[in-house]
Amino acid sequence: MQQELEGLFFETVAAYNILKPFHPKSAMWVGYIFLVEGRRIYVAGDTDATSEAKAVKCDIALVPVGGTYTMDAKKAAQLVNTIGPDVAIPVHYGTLVGSLKDGQEFAENVNDPVRVELKIPIGV
Repeated sequence: MQQELEGLFFETVAAYNILKPFHPKSAMWVGYIFLVEGRRIYVAGDTDATSEAKAVKCDIALVPVGGTYTMDAKKAAQLVNTIGPDVAIPVHYGTLVGSLKDGQEFAENVNDPVRVELKIPIGV
């Protein structure tokens, strides 16, 4: 359901772990789909590839790939391949969790025509 707050339009998507204890569904945490200039931007938050995430329709997807508290790079790529945005940006890796190589692994597993944008280059 679309909501509006001071001119910002958004939807919420349940964000939780399926097999990990860190983000239980019962906590009712969410990711967001922001509507900006006619584009749908999905910011998944700390989540796994849940049925709710697999149902998202978006143009740009920011998905976690670190694997510790969220899905790993391969599962995140599978999610992106399912929802098929124009652009996918991996997040939640390379600093506190995961490694810098997680972004590259994600990119290698995302299918065309989805374009992957790595914002944390290897070697930083």
